[in-house]
Amino acid sequence: MTAEDVRPETELELETAGPEKISLPDAPEDLRAELDAGRAIAWSEPVPIRTYEPGKPSQYPMYLDKRVYQGSSGKVYPIPFTEKIEDTPKTNAWEAVHLENAFVRVMVLPELGGRIHIGYDKTTGYDFFYRNNVIKPALVGLAGPWISGGVEFNWPQHHRPATYLPVETSIENGEDGSVTVWCYDHDPFARMSAQHGIRLHADSSIVELVVRVHNRTSERQTFLWWSNVAARVHDDYQSFFPEDVRYVADHARRALTAFPEADRPYYNVDYPALAAEQPGADRIDYYRNIPVPTSYMIVDSQEDFFGGYDHAAGAGFVHWAERRVSPGKKQWTWGNAPFGHAWDDQLTDGDGPYVELMAGVYTDNQPDFAWLLPGETKVFSQYWYPIPATGPAHAATPDAAVNVERGDDLVATFAVTSPRNGARIRVLEGDVVVADRVVDMRPSVPATIGVPQAAGRSFMVELRDESGRELVSWSPIEVSDEEPWVADEPPAPDAIDSVEELYLTGLHLSQYRHPTRSPLPYWEEALLRDAGDARVNTAMADRLYRAGRYDEARTHVEAAIARLSRRNANPTDAEAYYLSGLIEMRLGNVEAAEQAFGKAGWDGTWSAGAGIELARSLARRGCNRAALRVLDSLDSVAGYDARRPALRAIVLRRLGMIAEADAVLRDALDVDRLDATLRYLAGSVLGDDAGMLVDVALDLAKAGETESSVEMYRAAALVPLGGSGNFGPIAYYLAAHTLESAGFTTRAAEARSAAQREDRAWAFPAGLDALDALASAIAADPTDAVAHHLLGMLYYDCSRRREASAHWDRAIELGLADPVLYRNAGLAAYNVLGDDAVAWARYNEAVRLAPGDARLRYEQDQLAKRVGRSAGERLAALRPSEELVLTRDDFAIEYVGLLIAEGFGEEAYAILTSRSFHPWEGGEGQAIDAWDAALEATGREIVDPPRTLGEARAAYVPPAAVREDGVTDYFATSLPELLLFDREDTGKNA
Repeated sequence: MTAEDVRPETELELETAGPEKISLPDAPEDLRAELDAGRAIAWSEPVPIRTYEPGKPSQYPMYLDKRVYQGSSGKVYPIPFTEKIEDTPKTNAWEAVHLENAFVRVMVLPELGGRIHIGYDKTTGYDFFYRNNVIKPALVGLAGPWISGGVEFNWPQHHRPATYLPVETSIENGEDGSVTVWCYDHDPFARMSAQHGIRLHADSSIVELVVRVHNRTSERQTFLWWSNVAARVHDDYQSFFPEDVRYVADHARRALTAFPEADRPYYNVDYPALAAEQPGADRIDYYRNIPVPTSYMIVDSQEDFFGGYDHAAGAGFVHWAERRVSPGKKQWTWGNAPFGHAWDDQLTDGDGPYVELMAGVYTDNQPDFAWLLPGETKVFSQYWYPIPATGPAHAATPDAAVNVERGDDLVATFAVTSPRNGARIRVLEGDVVVADRVVDMRPSVPATIGVPQAAGRSFMVELRDESGRELVSWSPIEVSDEEPWVADEPPAPDAIDSVEELYLTGLHLSQYRHPTRSPLPYWEEALLRDAGDARVNTAMADRLYRAGRYDEARTHVEAAIARLSRRNANPTDAEAYYLSGLIEMRLGNVEAAEQAFGKAGWDGTWSAGAGIELARSLARRGCNRAALRVLDSLDSVAGYDARRPALRAIVLRRLGMIAEADAVLRDALDVDRLDATLRYLAGSVLGDDAGMLVDVALDLAKAGETESSVEMYRAAALVPLGGSGNFGPIAYYLAAHTLESAGFTTRAAEARSAAQREDRAWAFPAGLDALDALASAIAADPTDAVAHHLLGMLYYDCSRRREASAHWDRAIELGLADPVLYRNAGLAAYNVLGDDAVAWARYNEAVRLAPGDARLRYEQDQLAKRVGRSAGERLAALRPSEELVLTRDDFAIEYVGLLIAEGFGEEAYAILTSRSFHPWEGGEGQAIDAWDAALEATGREIVDPPRTLGEARAAYVPPAAVREDGVTDYFATSLPELLLFDREDTGKNA
């Protein structure tokens, strides 16, 4: 018996008809001649796509730093959080940029993070990237909406914070006949910038990704980069990795298994037992054999390629990137079982399942974060190309791939990425050529060579071009079967022997953004044992500085410098001096800051970052020629930093050297064509990303360009509200701070007044510049309730939660009647003050101000549960607002539970069978539990749920995120609880 037998006539039915295939437009008439001549072309043209719109983001800031997300913190603030997807699609005309050459077509969607949505092999008619013919987001992304298909470019953490936000684009035509579509965005968290260029070459089937990631901030930052390729799968789709891959690892290397035959239980699936019943069922390189959501990342390959192959279609793709920077190779699947198929339904209307074949740069696992120094730019490329009728690649380069079948006979099949007339294929046994062939090759047609009766013999195969240059070669690989290391949970601080290990453990937790373990206990234990340890004091100073605790940070950095310089005035690492300069500058001690930056500049690691900070300070003080001398000393020895030419152009213009400034900008834009500050200085029109405009204004202010910066702040304030939030209020407060610092007191007061009048919806300030501006506003006018409210939000985000609560209470005392304010104050009253009565009163007032806000009512009910209200009391409070309750999935499930608990099982059953649900990734199971409880309460047989419930039963129990003692597992990768209500230790909260 299934759910079909018990469905009432009133049940909502999902649409089963798939959407029409996305129609790619023909190249414009003016570009066809170039295409016919063998060049690559690109153009912008909207494409209509069936689309399910995400709902409006919540107006409440979400403090989810303890949410487990992809193994690291699910912190989403200051991005607005979206929790709803519409059930009814409509056709949207999506901005699209199209790239085409003789062999492939690519479609890029700038409004969705600049992702590749289509990768199509014109020669075989095969979509080598998964073509999702509908835009159907599910609640998978860091901030909510996420779509499957194509290629998603994830940075600075997984499922990119800006994955559902727009990017700016520019088309560049190369002199070599190539074309590149550049996409530019600012990380909405740390405000780093990234440019990724999607490039087609003339006469080549390669899709090249050219990336520039730039830490445009003054602080060292962590990041990762994973290109997330989707491939349409079925029983005959195979993911292939290099032949030296003997093991694969789960997230954080918490578990291993052999590859391609799994030799042990993995994700609680006993693959050896399955293979004993059905030979081949342990082959986890085939989608068909994986019944549960599963990740695996390769361990320790020395090769540069991997990919996927569709045996039914006789086509596939290769990814290639230099292993020295791109070691990461991963597969993810929802699993070939009803549970995974239900997720497929959430993400497409008929295009079926997919796997993700991800390629990591500067990372080989998730989470696995690398560092970017202040001002540092990293540049790298990744390559994909389709392969026709070769089978999985056993060796690959950007020029060619080869599959080598080894049975009684040896057969090698080659595919090339560009035409190769007179190519030579050879098979060698030792130094002896045993087979040789010359052939004209094209990307669409493979070429083969064979050796009969080859069993037991050792061969090398190779493909060379007509000049003799090797394009690809293969020979047998011998690799040790020694099992790689597996990660373990760090011991408690008091169980660790050395101060060094305490420091490094805390550093790991900080670098990897661990969601449930803080570095502070480790560093605090280290300082108990050695109060002067330079490494730990520097780490503590950095953490306190980032929270705006400048005086405390200075105490620690002074202790670090004292230890470092006790016997050596010139330590090997000057990070403490650099950090001292940042702290002193924030405290207004300009002379001390400049001295510290000067000292930090003696160390090559910190010379570039210290140099730009020193040059900015000098320029701000009007010492323009001194600023130029500092920049001159950096340009020939320090790595490229787009901030330097921007500052140089500003200073040159002040000195009347206009032509020289223009030349600097031209040269810089040849390198960084979409850098926002460079474009502004060059007179280009910037886009309507308010956060980017604020960043440009901050760059100008730090160079002493007061009027220009104020103009940019005002421009940012005028940008309509969008998915990245509302910068209006903070833009005016920043303008006021800049004006106040320049001595324009009256204008600063006017700017603060404008900030108070701005719409505060989705206004979630973040960062030290905003913190300083708000603190300055309150110092100038202690009765500024809006500044108190906003500063409280910022403080709560950076774990200054008792101070946040005080600011929110002060804003309430000053008469600010805002439901967001009262909700925030209620949250702090419960979590920080431990005062249930005040928390309840604050939420009641918030609900009074916004009675129709379902999110607010849901949180109030969650608070009711935590303060001990009975199910009957909660149900009675919600009954009059049932229609509002049922607008949210999580609220509806909670309400169903209350109905069942109070004996209203039929009502609960009716709700579950009359609306559609959309699960969060990692939150699966709650709707199933409610379904089973409703069936049991109404005396019905336990059956599978209807499709409208949005999920299906899991065939295997996944590893538990929460242990039996109630503590979140150290290696948990996903946990649905939002953890908004999480009563914490109210002592230290740095």
